[in-house]
Amino acid sequence: MRGRGRPPAAPLPQRAGIDPVRLRLPEDPDGAWATVRDHLVARFAGAIGAARVDAMVAEGRFVSLRGPVAAGDRYEPGRYVWFHRDLAPEEPVPFPVGVVHRDEHLVVADKPHFLATTPRGRHITETAVARLRRELDLPELQPAHRLDRLTAGLVLFVVRPGERGAYQTMFRDRRVRKEYEAVAPYDPGLVLPRTVRSRIVKERGVVAAREEPGEPNSESRIELLEHRAGLGRYRLLPATGRTHQLRVHMNALGLPLVNDPVYPVVEAEGAPDDFSRPLQLLARVLEFTDPVTGRPRRFESGLRLSAWPDR
Repeated sequence: MRGRGRPPAAPLPQRAGIDPVRLRLPEDPDGAWATVRDHLVARFAGAIGAARVDAMVAEGRFVSLRGPVAAGDRYEPGRYVWFHRDLAPEEPVPFPVGVVHRDEHLVVADKPHFLATTPRGRHITETAVARLRRELDLPELQPAHRLDRLTAGLVLFVVRPGERGAYQTMFRDRRVRKEYEAVAPYDPGLVLPRTVRSRIVKERGVVAAREEPGEPNSESRIELLEHRAGLGRYRLLPATGRTHQLRVHMNALGLPLVNDPVYPVVEAEGAPDDFSRPLQLLARVLEFTDPVTGRPRRFESGLRLSAWPDR
């Protein structure tokens, strides 16, 4: 098999803002697959059935650089094959994705509550990246980081694929100042501001993260901005980026965020989203020195938390 190198461009266009799946046919030292179709059946029949795989081959749904894969095409290790998955219907998230800033390098979006940043699980086309690709006609748009589906606010997307690494590294190396806003109960006995440090563990397949003894791997500064009617509006400044970090730290202080479906109690999974009860957490500010242009950047969300209406 030839060296991997850089994969070729897909011969299939995006569909609903989603790239086709790319396969690279593996080595077959035992000669198990005489044809490409044999490998596709072995690979996917367990999930969708052999008859469905054969139907997709007959429909020309599997495509290589030479065109649609035929049922009798000889198996060749290293050959690239692309296809679009059959996607289940998704409930539309009834809020727009705002655009705070757009230039030749970046799109800074104001993501609404309930919309995932990138395709994952049952959320594929109803994601911020898929919507923006379609709405802005930017098929190569990619996120530089992720924001939880239930959290609203600023997400930075990269226009040019070759520049994505520079922006991702900036987030990885914690060279981005992030400021969040949250609404949670007010506790007059709790002294704020304070910095919370703890060890947070998030297991794959488990909804809630947890704190456990050990060396801290997370840090958040918690500030009270104002309070009224038993609620507080808080500024949250994370120094690290563990999964659910701000929600875990606020809950540990006895201040679970308003409408949080996980902390302190995990609600039943699989229930449809209640769009009238968004999690009261907003990514309000992103501030950094642009790694491509060298310019200082500061962006602020235009969204507001519904539990703290302006008066």
